[in-house]
Amino acid sequence: MAVVLSVSGSPSATSRTARLLRHLDARLAAQGHDVIPLDVRDLPAEPLLRAEFGHPAIVEATRSFALADGVVVGTPIYKAAYSGLLKSLLDLLPQYALEGKTVLPLATGGSTAHVLAIDYALRPVLSSMGATHIVPGWFTLDKHLATGPDGSLEIEPTTRVELERVLDTFSEALGSRPALADIA
Repeated sequence: MAVVLSVSGSPSATSRTARLLRHLDARLAAQGHDVIPLDVRDLPAEPLLRAEFGHPAIVEATRSFALADGVVVGTPIYKAAYSGLLKSLLDLLPQYALEGKTVLPLATGGSTAHVLAIDYALRPVLSSMGATHIVPGWFTLDKHLATGPDGSLEIEPTTRVELERVLDTFSEALGSRPALADIA
């Protein structure tokens, strides 16, 4: 199957966005994909802010994009746009870092007023980076994500069904590709 890079652009340590992505990563892995999680907030801030392209952490993040057949990009929506943290990483990647890749944009936010941010803010930058195929994304309201008593992510049932549909569409778009172990 395919190698999928799952990128969380949330700056929060208690991020609903990151928790949602890690939940969806498990579904992709169960479908046979090799999933590489990347929480941008775990990258060192100084190289991101100073555009240190040669910093080992930035080089490794860039390598992860290059290895991936598909990329899931998740971000909270702030002021009708994707996070500045995500932008700082995207700005350090090569111009066509997404060339030949299938991409799934996902967003979380507190209001349905931000639902179009995927199409008007995130999709254009992903397209400009050469993404071959950007599947329809999904916006999830924060109130539809909760932490269960055991610490697991609880997703409102209708939202869960829609997220699974969107994720399965992304998975199908990836098609059959060699696994990461076959590449190494």
